[in-house]
Amino acid sequence: MRTAIVHYWLLNMRGGEKVVEALCRLLPDADIFTLFYEPAQVSAEIRARVVRTSFLNPLRRYFRSLLPLMPLALESLDLRGYDLVISSESGPAKGVLTSSNTQHICYCHTPMRYLWDLYPAYLYDFTQSRWRRALIANFAAALRLWDYSAAARVDKFIANSQNVQRRIWKAYRREAQVVYPPVDVESCYWRPADDYFLVVSELVGYKRIADAVRCFSANGRQLKIVGQGPEYRTLRRMARSNVEFCGKVPANELRELYARCRALLMPGEEDFGMVAVEAMASGKPVVAFGRGGVLESLPPERESAGVLYSQPDEWSMADALVRFERIEGAIVPTRLQAWATRFSEARFRERMRNVIGLADHVPGSPLLVTRQAEGRRAG
Repeated sequence: MRTAIVHYWLLNMRGGEKVVEALCRLLPDADIFTLFYEPAQVSAEIRARVVRTSFLNPLRRYFRSLLPLMPLALESLDLRGYDLVISSESGPAKGVLTSSNTQHICYCHTPMRYLWDLYPAYLYDFTQSRWRRALIANFAAALRLWDYSAAARVDKFIANSQNVQRRIWKAYRREAQVVYPPVDVESCYWRPADDYFLVVSELVGYKRIADAVRCFSANGRQLKIVGQGPEYRTLRRMARSNVEFCGKVPANELRELYARCRALLMPGEEDFGMVAVEAMASGKPVVAFGRGGVLESLPPERESAGVLYSQPDEWSMADALVRFERIEGAIVPTRLQAWATRFSEARFRERMRNVIGLADHVPGSPLLVTRQAEGRRAG
């Protein structure tokens, strides 16, 4: 089979890009297609592949402002001759055009937030410039229609959580199977805690990192924030000296930060919560806003893994931190690490093989049988 992986953009290494890495190991001969590509910002695993970009790539510095042009750019990608296409989607990646003989499977991290769930938040976010909000308002309706029609091009949806499975049904009226994303739990380890809490996140508005900055600036506890994004300057201005911005850090340094923190903070509603799994694989608990995918990434006995709070604001977070400090001594790191193993890459590969029908690439697998039968009918 000729296989292709389509990812919305390859400009950093976050959860979506880690899924692409795992797909590369699952499909060792696959080519990669993407809207924007910055080789220096992604892993060697991705750089080793044939990566084909859209005509928008020279403008990748301005990628956040190019949403209205992305449908045209995606539809210009040449996927002729591929038997299997897997799109990795939280932008518009599923909108690629494939032939009638191509199996198109979409691994969906979430339907586009800025068109669906979070559209009102983007539209009425008065911290954004007036021209950006006007651009969103003018193009959103047309883009939603395109996005809905693009969902019809997908043969099978895979959701990264039950949370996203519900969003896919709400936005596209399509069923989806759930395959939790892969986490490199084997490389994580536990160390005695130093006196700091940790945030690992892209610095964008919907992640609500500002709640953590305001909370910790008020209570004086030590907070380390790992990540980059357009909110950096705003967050930096509001932070006091006990809040440290670490920026982008190497993987080995990030593992050490996980291993030595008191707990991971997750102030926003997550699609799934890979960072929560990374923290638990390091034997560390989680203090999180209790909505969305984190309800699936944490064990059912919530108090064994940390504290959830019900309102997305700094006051609820402050109360959760007080509650966390009461139970902190009862947390058992080995139990958290044991729970995290169910989200390993090996589990991901096994589930993906079953859902896609690869059956280790042997003749007679469901996908190959389907393709062969279609070829006979065409003949």
